[in-house]
Amino acid sequence: MTPGENGPSTPEDDDPFGYLYADGQARGAQPPSGGYGYPNSVSRVRTVGERQYGQQQATYGQGVPPQGAYGQQAPQQGGYGQPNAYYQAPETLPGGAPAGRQAAQPAPGRRGPNTKGLLIGAIAVVAAVVIGIGVAMINGNSDDGKNSSQVGTAPTQSQDHSPSPSASNSAASGAMKSDASALEPAGGATTASDVKGASSSDGSYMTGLNQPGASVTWKVDVPSDGPYTLFVYYSAAGSDQSMSVTVNGTPFGSKLDMLNYRHAKDGDFASGWTHSFVWPTLKKGTNTLSVSCGAGDKCNALISNVKLKPGQVKSDS
Repeated sequence: MTPGENGPSTPEDDDPFGYLYADGQARGAQPPSGGYGYPNSVSRVRTVGERQYGQQQATYGQGVPPQGAYGQQAPQQGGYGQPNAYYQAPETLPGGAPAGRQAAQPAPGRRGPNTKGLLIGAIAVVAAVVIGIGVAMINGNSDDGKNSSQVGTAPTQSQDHSPSPSASNSAASGAMKSDASALEPAGGATTASDVKGASSSDGSYMTGLNQPGASVTWKVDVPSDGPYTLFVYYSAAGSDQSMSVTVNGTPFGSKLDMLNYRHAKDGDFASGWTHSFVWPTLKKGTNTLSVSCGAGDKCNALISNVKLKPGQVKSDS
C-alpha cells in the first residue's frame, strides 16, 4: 500500500448502495449485514424494481412483523386498493359504538321555553283589554242613568221637540196621562180648542194661565212610592215662559221651564208646541199635581196634556 492509498477499492466501498443496482450487483456488491438505522433495526431496503405495488405483501423485511411504538405490534397493511385484515368496524367490537345514529338527549334538569306561561300571560292581557272596553262602554252609555244619579233637592228639567207619543206607547211604558179637558182649571184658566197642533187626543188645551193664581190640577193614582217624571205638553210663543209646580200641596223645588224651542213668533201658538218635565217624588195612591202662575212667573203659555212615568227619565216615549 502506497502513501495516499487506502487499499484496493471495492464496489461497496465506492457506493454503499451499489447492491441496489444491477451493475453494482455484477461487481459483487452486497447489502450490509447489520442493516441501517438504529441498532437491531429491521432492514426494509429493496432492490430497485423488486417491490410490486397493488399486491398484498406477506411479510416486511426479513419476515418479522413490524413493531409499533413502544414494542407493540403494528397491524399489517394491505397493498394499494386492498382491504386491511386488521381493521374492524367499531360497531363489531364488544362495547363499540352502535351502527345507527342516536338522537341527542337533552341535558338532565334542563327545560325548554315555558310556552304555557306565555300563553296564559297573553290571554290575561286580552281579557284585561276586553274588560276595560266594557267598562268604558258602560260609563259612556245613555244619559238616563247619569241624570238619575244627579237628582237631589233640585230636580233636572229638559225639553223635547218630538211630537207626543201614541197611546199604545204610553200604555206599554206604564205611563199615565190626561188631556187638558180632564184637568181641573182654577184662577181664570179655561179649556179651548181653536189653536191647531195641540197633542191632546181631542185637540183641546188649557188657556187663560197668563194671570197670577191661574192653575191646572191633575189627580193621579200611582202604584208605588218613589220618583216619577211629570211631562207637560205646552206651546210658548214670542219668549220663554216659566211656571210653578206643586206636589200634594207642597211647592216643588224648581220651576217648570217652558221655553220657546220652536222659535214661534209672538202670538203664533200653533207653531210653538213642545214639552218639558220635572222629577217629583210621589207616594203610593192618589197624588195631586198642579201647574200654576205664581209670583214672578211668566205664564203666557197653553197646556194641552200631561203625562206621568215611573222613575227619573228624559224621554217621554
